[in-house]
This record gives sequence, C-alpha cells and structure tokens, in this order.
Amino acid sequence: MMNPEKIAVGLDIGTTKIVAMIGRKNEYGKLEILGMGKAKSLGVHRGVVTNITQTIESIKQAIEEAATNSGLAIKSVVVGIAGQHIRSLQHSDYIIRQNSDDVIENADIDNLIQNVHNLVMLPGEEIIHVLPQEFKVDGQAEIREPRGMYGSRLEANFHIVVGQISSIKNIGRCVKSSDLNVADITLEPLASAEAVLSREEKEAGVVLVDIGGGTTDVAIFKDGIIRHTAVIPFGGNVITEDIKEGCSIIEKQAELLKIKFGSAWPGENKENEIVSIPGLRGRDPKEISLKNLSKIIHARVVEIIEQVYLEIKNYGYDENKKKLIAGIVLTGGGSQLKHIKQLVEFVTGMDTRIGYPNEHLASESDDEFSSPAYATAVGLVLKGLTEDRSEEIAVIDPNDDEVQTYKQKEKDQEDDTTSPEENPTPKARKGFLDNWADKFRKFLNEDL
Repeated sequence: MMNPEKIAVGLDIGTTKIVAMIGRKNEYGKLEILGMGKAKSLGVHRGVVTNITQTIESIKQAIEEAATNSGLAIKSVVVGIAGQHIRSLQHSDYIIRQNSDDVIENADIDNLIQNVHNLVMLPGEEIIHVLPQEFKVDGQAEIREPRGMYGSRLEANFHIVVGQISSIKNIGRCVKSSDLNVADITLEPLASAEAVLSREEKEAGVVLVDIGGGTTDVAIFKDGIIRHTAVIPFGGNVITEDIKEGCSIIEKQAELLKIKFGSAWPGENKENEIVSIPGLRGRDPKEISLKNLSKIIHARVVEIIEQVYLEIKNYGYDENKKKLIAGIVLTGGGSQLKHIKQLVEFVTGMDTRIGYPNEHLASESDDEFSSPAYATAVGLVLKGLTEDRSEEIAVIDPNDDEVQTYKQKEKDQEDDTTSPEENPTPKARKGFLDNWADKFRKFLNEDL
C-alpha cells in the first residue's frame, strides 16, 4: 500500500490534447510521475471550450488512463487556464493609510489589491490575476517589500491578467461534470514557467514562449517577477492547416509530414528531396517537395515569432532596466519543430534555448515526461505539490478491494491548532493568485 504522502494531479486542457498527470516529490525533492493519461482534445478551440460534452469525454478518458497507470483514484485536480480570451494590462493604484504611525501590514496590501479588483472591465470580463510589480511608499520608489515600513501613501504598479468569465466557467463546468474537484487553478504560462525556467533566468530577464496546438503563450520575467503575459491565437495547428491546404492533403498526413520531415529553415532541404504520400482510395501517390514543405512551415512560424517579438517590444525590453539577459526559452509541442531555435534567434536576435521540464523530474523518470509538450502538465503538478492545502486522495491497493482514503498533510491540521501568537501572519504565506483561486473555487461550487 502506498504511503499517504502529498500527491497532486495536473490537468492540462489543451487544444490538441488533454493531459492528466499525477505525481509526488521523492526523498530528494524531485518530482516522481506516478501516472499519466492523455486524450485527443476535440471540444477545445484556441484554448477555449467550444463543445462541453466532448471536452468532458476527453477529460474522463485522460483521468481514467492516469488512474489506471498509477493505481490511484483521482478526486481533485490542479487546472490550467489559457486561451485567446486572456489579456493583460498595466495599472497603478494607491491608498492613503488611516494611521501612518503603524507599520505597513498585509491588510494594507490587501486593501490596495482590492482597489484594483474594483476596476471596471469590459462586459463579460473578470480580473483573474493582480500581480504587484513594485511599490512606492510616500513617493519613495522601487520598493520590493513594503511590509514593516512606515508611510501614509502606499502605491504600486500592477500587472493585471483579465479573462472572459464565461470561458473560465465552462472549464470549471467540464471539470466538475467529470466528477472532479478543482483543487487549484493557475495560468498555463505560469505553470510552464515553473517547469522549465530557473530562478536565475527569472532574475536575469527571460521570455517564456509556450507554443501549443491552438495558442502561443508568452510570459516575461525580470527580477524574479512576472512582468508581461500574452496569448497569441496561433499555434502548431495553423502550421498543419497551411500544409494541408498548400499540399492538398488530408490533415492526418499534414501533421505527420510536419513532425517527421518539417523544418522551419527552408535552406536545409535540396530541391530534389521528395517524399511520397499515399493517395486517397484508388488514387496515385502524391509527391511533395521537402523544400516546399519547409517554405510553408517557415512562413507561418515567422508570423508567430513576429507576434511574440511584438509582445517583447511592448514590454519595452530595450530599456536598460528591462533588459532580458537570459533571452528566450521555447517550450510546448511546437518547440519540437526542427530548426525553430535558429529561426527564433535569427528573427529576434536574442539567445534562445528549448525548455525541457526534466530539471524537476526524478532521474528514473520516463523520457516521455521530459518532452516540452508536457511542460504545462509538469508545472501544474508542481503547483499542486507546493500548495499548502490538504487533499483527499483515494489510494487503491491492487490486492485489496477496500479503498482507503487518506487525508493529506496531517501536519497542516497540527499547524491549525497553534495559537494566534505563535503564527501571527498566516496571510503572508498566501500568494495573490492563491487568494483568487480560493475565491474562484467558492464561485464554482456555488454556481455549478
């Protein structure tokens, strides 16, 4: 029987595939993947659920496979949200404190954040994420941590992430209808960043580019803080679509061509390199020039990279304070395209590497898990494991019919019994996204 250690399940609802990944930390603090399930995503378009029934079906299929592989009954999941409806903006706000003789505390920062949550958004939009960039106290700028300081005017620059509440509710509905609880919810680019970026890169300044099937997620970090996020409504699927149209073949063949022979750099292929595609029933095989194939891919990939570069320019990376020393990290399934690293370096002039989530994985992990295609899923599991929350996981003994349910993290319950004096500022441990996730879970439970 498996020990009732902290276990987390990440659910990545993508445009191409839905992945359920279950994992725990081993004795060395590395992530041990206990099981994974994946299903073709049929009801999601550009990160947005367009068919509830099909999405529920795919989620159930992925969860069932992960449960079978791991021997665990999955009750709750950490869900990632992305999609073309996500946008971000910068905003400054301030509060005047009632008593400037008291030091600044969590309550003051919460009041300031609450001010930002009261901003009027476009109809149907909701603020998902309010991230303080830096604070000012009585006009003194560039303060990272204002707690404990004296001052009457507390001001901050915020990075605000906004999404369509209907799209988020639809994801919540699909998860709940799959007989699962939402243990936590996080932005997918943040989850991918957790899996593939090092602390040093986030400090130095780095752009994470997660090329998925339907969207390309961009997250820019500097001084260890997320500074800019964007979702570009193009991904690997539009490349496949272009190949399908350009070569007059079916989608399945176009996808295989892209994976097996595709290159983002047309100069690689000689004119006489030809691949033969079987014809449809009773028709002759089709001959396709690899040079033409890479030209089609190149044109679309350049378009995606230029969109990413535009986001980097919008951030203002050419200012001295905003320099991105660590360059670009590519991840997601689309980053596996041949020569894409060289093309990104050529278009942007920035150092580029491919981001693999293997840094956090236990050494005996299956090679499949360290593919960039699973970066988001690995990040969601990591997020679930770092969350200071009690979970119920049903552990199934294959030799025993009885299913035993364990409460995760008994230590949490012991901590709860400590007196307020011993634990004066529990709020300080909670991130701003965590507070929002709590609110969102309550909203889901009431609404669905």
